[in-house]
Amino acid sequence: MRQSKIALVTGGSRGLGRDMAINISKKSIDVIITYKTNKELAEEVVREIEKNGQKAKAFQLDTNNIKEFGDFFNRIASYLTNEYGSPNFDFLINNAGTGINQLITETSESQFDEMLNIHFKGVYFLTQKGVSYMNNKGGIINISSGLTRFSFPGFSAYACMKGAIEVFTRYLAKELGHRKITSNVIAPGAIATDFGGGMNRDDQEKRQNIVNITALGKVGEVEDIGGVVAFLCTEDARWINGQRIEVSGGMLL
Repeated sequence: MRQSKIALVTGGSRGLGRDMAINISKKSIDVIITYKTNKELAEEVVREIEKNGQKAKAFQLDTNNIKEFGDFFNRIASYLTNEYGSPNFDFLINNAGTGINQLITETSESQFDEMLNIHFKGVYFLTQKGVSYMNNKGGIINISSGLTRFSFPGFSAYACMKGAIEVFTRYLAKELGHRKITSNVIAPGAIATDFGGGMNRDDQEKRQNIVNITALGKVGEVEDIGGVVAFLCTEDARWINGQRIEVSGGMLL
């Protein structure tokens, strides 16, 4: 009989996804991560998880290519069946994504479509396929953004897709409730990663502006997010459902 539950984290090779995957493993949960191109970074995360005493596996996936999803889950199911005797997993963390900083008047249709496919359509249909492989009493965690609550010029396309994800999450909570699968949103504030060109990490003027509008007076780090996602994968979080949890240090209160 399988001892550990299993979480699938998309975009788990770097940044927020990496920290989520490692923190989830600290909750005695095995982890599957996806990566788009950098297999070496993904394997480093696998080794970190194994140091925590949990099993881990990395799979290549481009969440912009929805036609790949069927084959992806076939590969996942084959691995899980061989390793655990069942094709099912427990938690789905939809984290993979890219950023764009472009004013509405300058956003091209191709840029808009990329945001749509990665952040909304991709998440929608990856989840649609994934739920049939999920065990009852599991959980779905979607990653949104503080930018759905407050507005900064240049992020309209990205933020619109994240707003759609927040609505989608509430519907998931309603439609999967009979299976006791919870669905929640984590909405990070400004985090110092390479996301969106690394502005929150490298642009000192922007960093100071973030400090000035954040109650805790600092720019967020990846370590501020992963533990919250890991908590939602535990039994202690079983009664949290259909919620948007902003993890921003109190930005623009």
